[in-house]
Amino acid sequence: MDKYLCIVCQYIYDPELGDPDGGIAPGTKFEDIPEDWVCPLCGVGKSDFEKVE
Repeated sequence: MDKYLCIVCQYIYDPELGDPDGGIAPGTKFEDIPEDWVCPLCGVGKSDFEKVE
């Protein structure tokens, strides 16, 4: 599964870890995260993330 980088604060969303504090279970693909989810570090939305190549 692809990892995604927050372009604002450099947080990396790793689908293997999810974001349990944000209600995202481990194993959740970035595409399957609700649109209202925000970066757990800086609070920006999904549109400010890009795929890590």
